[in-house]
Amino acid sequence: MECRQCASPLDRPGDYCLVCRTPNADTLVLELGRERATVTAAHDGTVVSARTITTTAETDEEQVTSELRSFAGQIADEIRRKRPEEVYATGDREVLRAVRAQVHYSFYRIEAENPIEHALERQGEDELEIVEASVAEKLGGTHSTLIGGRTGRKALEVVAEHPHVKKIIPGPIDASGSSSDGGLRAKVTRADHTGNVRLLVRDGSSVQENRVVTTADDRTMGERVRDDINQALVESEFKE
Repeated sequence: MECRQCASPLDRPGDYCLVCRTPNADTLVLELGRERATVTAAHDGTVVSARTITTTAETDEEQVTSELRSFAGQIADEIRRKRPEEVYATGDREVLRAVRAQVHYSFYRIEAENPIEHALERQGEDELEIVEASVAEKLGGTHSTLIGGRTGRKALEVVAEHPHVKKIIPGPIDASGSSSDGGLRAKVTRADHTGNVRLLVRDGSSVQENRVVTTADDRTMGERVRDDINQALVESEFKE
């Protein structure tokens, strides 16, 4: 494949052109499995390449970390080569976290029968500002008490990973609710008129309401962010 701008040859279809500094892919879709991943690149709504990366999951605990890091590194390399505007991801969350640790990109989590088609359709929606801050920055280094201990904090981290979340402000804990044996649960409520949402975390009889500030500026766009976050929570160890 040649660069669409200067016709220089590209090592792989969709690669960013280092000659004229022109991107040849504006969108990447990552379909992630624990041993197999497909990275599909598209430009202006048209698929320009699809690359499959495989690994063999280690059974030796001492080798698992390095094997996963290597697998994620190959996926991350495809992202760096393309330099896309948007990256969508579906599939294995452990692999996604390993990839995220190696590249400075915000990822949109999607769940659809045809993730590529779904991602390209979303490109036509109104764009929201992407927040490049780290999870730690979005949580503000708060010393506020969080229910659920480490598990409760992980729920907040799932929310903070969303590219349209600016800040999470933990609220007071209400311990007057009825006891539940369902374990820790987390769910985002309907957006308000400013596009912000609330994250409710329940652990036994305790409930904590956390304010989530998003880049949406109205209820409609806030609902889109809410749906994305709740999907990410469902795909993780947290249930509605």
